Amino acid sequence: MTDTAQDRAVKNYRKRLQQRGLARFEVLGLAGDRKLIRSLAKRLAEDGPESKRLRATVSQTLTDEAPRRGGIYAALRRSPMVGAGIKVRREMTTGRKVDL
Repeated sequence: MTDTAQDRAVKNYRKRLQQRGLARFEVLGLAGDRKLIRSLAKRLAEDGPESKRLRATVSQTLTDEAPRRGGIYAALRRSPMVGAGIKVRREMTTGRKVDL
């Protein structure tokens, strides 16, 4: 059984997609959402900072979990300024007089 030119073309196309880390799959949805789903898939396939933000937003929207505690602390710990030895001090004052 021989492969036709079209079969080889499809096989090569799928191999190139796989090398780029992409996968072809089928989803079911409303006909009116076709353009939305395709544009979302295209933006996610770009794999840049915008796609990461979009992926996080969609994931957070679709999950019913509450945001994890300590998110701000974890973000601060990932900061490049960690370990820089910066000392932040607040000036202590006696305050001001207020007439009541």
